[in-house]
Amino acid sequence: MNERLIEIEAVNPKDLFGIHNSNIEYFKKYFPKIKVVARGNNLKIFGESVLLDEFEKRFQMLVDYFSRYNKMDEHIIEQIITANTSSKNLKGSDKILVHGVHGKIIKAQSVNQQKMVDEILKNDMLFAVGPAGTGKTYTAVALAVKALKERSVKKIILTRPAVESGENLGFLPGDLKDKLDPYMQPLYDALRDMIPHEKLQSYLEKGVIQIAPLAFMRGRTLDSAFVILDEAQNTTHNQMRMFLTRMGKHAKFIITGDPGQNDLPTRQVSGLKEAILALKGVEGISVVHLDERDIIRHKLVKKILTAFKSIESE
Repeated sequence: MNERLIEIEAVNPKDLFGIHNSNIEYFKKYFPKIKVVARGNNLKIFGESVLLDEFEKRFQMLVDYFSRYNKMDEHIIEQIITANTSSKNLKGSDKILVHGVHGKIIKAQSVNQQKMVDEILKNDMLFAVGPAGTGKTYTAVALAVKALKERSVKKIILTRPAVESGENLGFLPGDLKDKLDPYMQPLYDALRDMIPHEKLQSYLEKGVIQIAPLAFMRGRTLDSAFVILDEAQNTTHNQMRMFLTRMGKHAKFIITGDPGQNDLPTRQVSGLKEAILALKGVEGISVVHLDERDIIRHKLVKKILTAFKSIESE
C-alpha cells in the first residue's frame, strides 16, 4: 500500500472540511478504496498509486474551488469529482470579481466600476478618481484579492498617506499600529468582506497582505504585487513620485482618490492632480473618472453630494 502526504496551504482546512468534517467525509465516499487521515493542515492518504493520483488531482480542484469561491457543499463536490475540466470552469461569471465570505458575490456595480475592471486588465497602472461612495476603494481591493486568488500576484499591499482629516493622530492612545489601524479601517473592512477571518489573519501575519502608511513604502521595490494607494488626493508631489517609482516587475498599481476631499495644508498642491496631468497619454497607464452615477451607498449620499456641489459652484 502506498502512502502520500498532502499539505493544505491555500485555505483553512476547518473551513474546507466543513462542520464535523462533513465535506471531506462526502468527498471520501467517492474513493472507498483509499484510506484518508486528516490532521491539522495535512492529509495522509493510503492506497494504490493510480487511485492516489486521481484523489490528489480532484482534491486540488476542491481546494482551488474553495479558495476562489469561499463556499463548498455536496453538489459542488459532486461536480468536481465528475468534471472533465478544471475547477475554474465549474461555475461563475467573468463579471464576478470575487466570491467573498459565505459565497457573497462581489462584482462591479456601475458602468465606471466595470471600466476599472476592464482597464486594469489592459494596463499595469490605473488612477480611479471620484467622490465618496462610488466604490473606488472597494472595487480596487476586490481586483487585488482576485489577482491573489488567481496567483497572478504574490502579495497585496494597501497604503494611505497618513494625513489627518481635521484630527491629530498624536493624541490617540497606543503605539504607531494602534494609532494607524483606525485610519486604515476602510481597507480592513473591504478585506473582511472578501476573505474569511482566519485566512485574512494568516495573510496579514505572513505579509501576503500588507497594510501600511505611505511613508513605509520608501526605499522598497514592489515586485509581483497588487498595490493600492488609497486617499491619494492627500499625497504631496514628492510622496506621489516616490510611490509611483516603487513599481517592480509583474506589479499592478491602482491609485484612488477624491479631489474634492483634500486634507492637505492650504496652498499645498495635491500629488494626485499633478500625476494625472503629468502622466496623461502615457502607455500602460489609464484614468477612470467616477461620478455621482456610480454611488452605491445610501441614496441620500448622492443627494448630499449634489447639494454641496451646488453651493460650491455659487
